[in-house]
Amino acid sequence: MAKVYRVYVEKRKENAVEADSIRHDLMTRLGLTDISNLTVVNRYDLQGITEEVLEEGIPTILSEPMVDEVYREEFALPEGAVSFAIEYLPGQYDARADACEQCFQLLTGEKGVKVKCAKLIVIEGISSDELPAIKHYLINPVDSREASLEKPADLNDAVVEIKKVPVIEGFIGFTDEEVEALLEKMSLAMNFDDLKVTQNYFRDVEKRDPTETEIRVLDTYWSDHCRHTTFATVITDIDIASGAFKEILEKDVEKYKASRRVVYGVDTKRPLTLMDLATISMKELRKRGYLDDMEVSEEINACSVRLKVHTTDGDEDWLLMFKNETHNHPTEIEPFGGAATCLGGAIRDPLSGRAYVYQSMRITGAGDPRQKLEDTLPGKLPQRKICEEAAHGFSSYGNQIGLTTGFVHEVYDQGYVAKRMELGAVVAAAPEEQVKRLIPENGQIVLLIGGRTGRDGIGGATGSSKKHELKTTETAGAEVQKGNPVEERKIQRLFRNKEFSKKIVRCNDFGAGGVSVAVGELAPGLDINLDAVLKKYEGLNGTELAISESQERMAIVINECDKDFCIQAAHDENLEVVQVATVTDKNRLTMKYMGDTIVDISRDFLDEAGAKRYQDIHVELPDFDNAPFNPEAKENFTETTKEVLSRLSTASQKGLVERFDSSIGNGTVLSPFGGKTYRTETEGMAALIPVLGKETTTCSLMSYGYSPLISEWSPYHGAINAVVESVAKIIAMGGTWHTIRFSFQEFFEKLLNDPKRWGKPFTALLGAYRAQEELLLPSIGGKDSMSGSFEDLDVPPTLVSFAITGGDVHKVITPELKEAGHVLVEFMLPKDEFHVFDFEALRKQFDAVEALIQSGKAYSAYTVKDGGLVEAVYKMAFGNEIGVAFDDALTLNDLVEKNFGHIIVEVDNAEVVVGYENVRIIASTNEEKAVSYKGEKVTLDDAYEMNSAPLESVYPTTAKAPTTEVRTGDCNERGKMFASKKYDEVNVVIPVFPGTNCEFDSKRAFEKAGAKVQLVLIRNKTEEDIKKSVDELEEAIHNAQIMMLPGGFSAGDEPEGSGKFIATVLRNPRLKAAIDDLLDNREGLMIGICNGFQALVKLGLLPHGHIKDMDKDDPTLTFNTIGRHLSQMVTTRVSSVKSPWLANVELGDEHIIPISHGEGRFVAPKEVLDQLIDNGQVAFQYVDPDGNVTMESPYNPNGSMYGIEGIVSEDGRVLGKMGHSERQGENRDLNIYGEMDQKLFEAGVKYFKGE
Repeated sequence: MAKVYRVYVEKRKENAVEADSIRHDLMTRLGLTDISNLTVVNRYDLQGITEEVLEEGIPTILSEPMVDEVYREEFALPEGAVSFAIEYLPGQYDARADACEQCFQLLTGEKGVKVKCAKLIVIEGISSDELPAIKHYLINPVDSREASLEKPADLNDAVVEIKKVPVIEGFIGFTDEEVEALLEKMSLAMNFDDLKVTQNYFRDVEKRDPTETEIRVLDTYWSDHCRHTTFATVITDIDIASGAFKEILEKDVEKYKASRRVVYGVDTKRPLTLMDLATISMKELRKRGYLDDMEVSEEINACSVRLKVHTTDGDEDWLLMFKNETHNHPTEIEPFGGAATCLGGAIRDPLSGRAYVYQSMRITGAGDPRQKLEDTLPGKLPQRKICEEAAHGFSSYGNQIGLTTGFVHEVYDQGYVAKRMELGAVVAAAPEEQVKRLIPENGQIVLLIGGRTGRDGIGGATGSSKKHELKTTETAGAEVQKGNPVEERKIQRLFRNKEFSKKIVRCNDFGAGGVSVAVGELAPGLDINLDAVLKKYEGLNGTELAISESQERMAIVINECDKDFCIQAAHDENLEVVQVATVTDKNRLTMKYMGDTIVDISRDFLDEAGAKRYQDIHVELPDFDNAPFNPEAKENFTETTKEVLSRLSTASQKGLVERFDSSIGNGTVLSPFGGKTYRTETEGMAALIPVLGKETTTCSLMSYGYSPLISEWSPYHGAINAVVESVAKIIAMGGTWHTIRFSFQEFFEKLLNDPKRWGKPFTALLGAYRAQEELLLPSIGGKDSMSGSFEDLDVPPTLVSFAITGGDVHKVITPELKEAGHVLVEFMLPKDEFHVFDFEALRKQFDAVEALIQSGKAYSAYTVKDGGLVEAVYKMAFGNEIGVAFDDALTLNDLVEKNFGHIIVEVDNAEVVVGYENVRIIASTNEEKAVSYKGEKVTLDDAYEMNSAPLESVYPTTAKAPTTEVRTGDCNERGKMFASKKYDEVNVVIPVFPGTNCEFDSKRAFEKAGAKVQLVLIRNKTEEDIKKSVDELEEAIHNAQIMMLPGGFSAGDEPEGSGKFIATVLRNPRLKAAIDDLLDNREGLMIGICNGFQALVKLGLLPHGHIKDMDKDDPTLTFNTIGRHLSQMVTTRVSSVKSPWLANVELGDEHIIPISHGEGRFVAPKEVLDQLIDNGQVAFQYVDPDGNVTMESPYNPNGSMYGIEGIVSEDGRVLGKMGHSERQGENRDLNIYGEMDQKLFEAGVKYFKGE
């Protein structure tokens, strides 16, 4: 039996960011103030390697000599300390163990290495009596458990006997009581009537008892999640309470019925349902010719509209796709995994439509995250923990897959304690020519591409459809999927391959229901072979394989003649692929496993979606005496400012937003925070269409609208306001409102059979219908989640409106005020006595503002939201520190009215809006750096402090500097400027590792500089893949003059440290020799950015200029002092020009650079730092607004010693830096002020061209 080695790795005290964070949590949240020390030790058990390989891997894979202490076999506990270990549950994906295995496989060139990881927590200063509370706080039983402290004899998976799928004997003869008992025993999401329908079908049609798998598959197919059973329930009666407003609602109901007659015909027998009400506007407007741009197909992956894209190569026809997705239930019980797979699932929908997903928006709903731990409800995780870990999960997935998150906002309402709202929306695009939407035909085959199948996510579709109760939190572990963004990134690359995409007949992503739904929905007739499905581990039975929701999988229908091409294309992207099904003409879904047919069901029965459901609806009227639009201001302007800006609904969320990479992809038009101070927050997101190998001026614009305050008072008004708010924000960003399309997200309490509860989604959808009809703008998609209840708590009625349109980047305007001496005008939206918009006036206003912006007469624009004019004006003023004086004619109450949808516009003077209706001058701008009203004045700094304070303890924006000591680099000596040999064509090689996500941006930067770029994909699924990848990369390095290591998360920045995977690959003797040859014999250049810089440092190429074994005195890059990922703009100073890479900059030049990293803190012993400065090797340093090198956060974002952002080798030919110098260019980051282009790539090419 192969030996098991055990290795413990502990961060040294000065680098123990994770341990410090946990200790702080336990002391502040559990009140354990006696903790004197807390240590986190990563424990690795390894099998299948030799002692020599382990010795080689300890300092390169498992640890870093510069920051870690390593212990073999035993870890000695300090006297009096208590300890315990945490590990993932069997079957949960462990990214650390996976990356570890991959790295050791690269080292040996062989498969068969096994690694198991655990985290040892060692605490001093407490008694063992306090351990249970600590374990309860740190271990989420949904995905983790306490690990044994004993070393196992081996790491082999236990041999599991797979039992045949049982038949439910006697089912067709069950009495009603026995049917009820089965419902309870199997914990099914379907109801009694559904199970009776199933019994009748098997008794009368199939004339046999069903298998357990068949019942599970039907339960999944018919779940609310998959088949929208709540939305499909037949509405039998609509009763509206008496009152003056009843007439308005009745008119809307009659208009809805008239729309049905237009769409379905005068004598339609189609039932009234919530789904019908949600979709009728789209159908009617399409019939009336207002929806010619929508792509119509039987294959529904995401909302899809046609868009003309203007490029430097001419106009092109593209499809613009968008989709919203919630993962409320999974995130509630396992926040990291639930939120991560929320985004993963949202991405896969348009991705399955063959579109490249390039931007995401995250809108969440939570209770107050500042709530005390002891106030947490039994059976619930603390709100703060859910908020923090969900933010970490969603951002981790997006950051790793390389998806720009353009807008993030958390909505606070105590109703979301019932169930969190975790909502992601994504935007994607593809050239129309590469998307074929065909009907599958008999004999075509189905390939499964991507991740392997495990137990994660089993029951996810049905779980999210159930009412959430105390007991479900204890048994629901398998319902949460685990995300693997590195794998999904590969699928994105594969589907971006035009020739591959053109061969897809139809595609479905693996979400709810796993194989049974993803493959099962592709065609009416299918034979599925479950034996072919690749497994993460042995032991899964047929039912588990059929319904597991393991992520990062795609099912495609292709012609059999294209099989070899498609399999090879997948292998080229380091993806596994197998044939799992054949399309038949039998109109039946069959699944075979281990020689048995375990599913054989008629498609017609599957599509019946269970028993019909019927429901009466009762609509309550809003209480107009307590409408929420006109609150009372405080007694004076200063107090009013303080009250408004410190509300949770208006508070700055910068510390949350900056966890999400907002600049990757180099297409961001609006950075989340703009102005010279980065303090004006945007209201939506804009990004360039992701064309490859050319430039474009066409962009997409997306916004959202929703207020829980209004929706709780009246779901009808809440929905109308949501729609109007989302449109107003698009206009304020410079978009064209007549081309907007919507996608709605509905999230409501469990409706049960209560007519009053049913009245809430009904009136919300009625309000949304009214808004769509009035604006002549349709919602062409959406998602409903109808289980927002816990015990007797319910979520607020939630209808979020997402608005999207294509636009021209030259028309986009930014929200920060531009100059003193301007006036601010408010375009108002009149309402009737029932607080419903006068839509005729509203349309005129929207046209007027749009015309003003499009004509170039508006300098900035912003919409009014919960904080009224006060919130809007301060937020516009923060960015460029422009002062504002409110007009004396306004009352304090005018300043706080919640006039959602009003738009504030900055113009030259009052004459610009002479003759406009429903417009008022509200303020003028000045140079005072304060906002004033009738003699009272609040400075912008004080106001910003008020706005930042509420959430600073939950989502901190700064970290304490570890030291204040700095030295400024001052090297004005130029090194060798040109290579001895000139080249007409400069070749650049960029290796793409699993987890690399900046290859497209980096390739673009070098091509723009005139180089020829070769991307080499590193494949490691088999021993042969590893060998071939080394061959290809070695040859490419020999043919290149420049090698670039791009940014990303190689192997997910695991095991516990970035760049290790890249370093392990490049330490291969042949690749090391090729790099030595490039640098020593051919005067070659190397550059590494972010993850690439981390790898250069961990190889020794920086600062030494050659690959070497690392020791404790070498520099390294470690975890940011703030303890999380950071994405923001920084200012860096050129501190040396001693490198050909720096030929185009001068000493002292400053640049604005986007950063996005979790491990960017440059650390080294003081002597080494001083030597780097003295040698002129410190290329770039972080500076504060006065241009001084600083240790102060946020200007030095990560706590880098001496403020070091980038360094060069002694001869200057190897450059590494954390900031993403490749993420800049024309039409990007319109709200960022200052020079962003360091012309590094041009300098590298010039070095070889000699010009």
